[in-house]
Amino acid sequence: MLSAVTMDNPVSLPRLNEAAPNFHAKTTHGDRSLLDYKGKWLILFSHPADFTPVCTTEFIGFQKHAEIFRKMNCELLGLSIDSLFSHLAWIQNIKEKFGVEIGFPIIEDIKMEVARTYGMVHPGAGDTQAVRATFFIDPHGVLRAMVYYPMSNGRNISEFVRLLTAMQTSDAQKVATPEGWTVGADVLIPPPRTAEAAAKRASEGFKTTDWYFSTKSL
Repeated sequence: MLSAVTMDNPVSLPRLNEAAPNFHAKTTHGDRSLLDYKGKWLILFSHPADFTPVCTTEFIGFQKHAEIFRKMNCELLGLSIDSLFSHLAWIQNIKEKFGVEIGFPIIEDIKMEVARTYGMVHPGAGDTQAVRATFFIDPHGVLRAMVYYPMSNGRNISEFVRLLTAMQTSDAQKVATPEGWTVGADVLIPPPRTAEAAAKRASEGFKTTDWYFSTKSL
């Protein structure tokens, strides 16, 4: 049975390989919209609340990797259902207590407008907090990956660097990447789509295990 919220206020949640929802929001660096990031990758991520232990470690982790992301043409943008003043106080606290200066903006989303649009609020986890959701948006504004973590466990920022590297490699080289792929490892060749192409695959110079499974070095 559909709930009243679902029936009366249907929300179309973002889906992979479709345009990411636009937004306009106040942040710790001034007003921001999705269009401000056109031509760049964007990692938009939510956290349950300011001044909480797990979120603090995540923000420190994102900041420590910020320069790596920047060199990959990727910007960071945080969000929680807290006020701008809470964000600013928390940033100052992280600088004073942990010696890390947060250099990326954080969205103020008290009305939960961006959080609801992106499906960051899960009633089973909390009605007034955003879960640990992470969205990878490409330079064309297309949503390319979504990753959710539970409230109790922090994200692995190094994995996000690996994932972004893999997606950028796939885009540039028209290949796929295997489990746990890192730079320097072989990549996967897309499988043939016709019987004729499948018959030719073994003679195309790839490392072919079977007609559907071939790899190569970059």
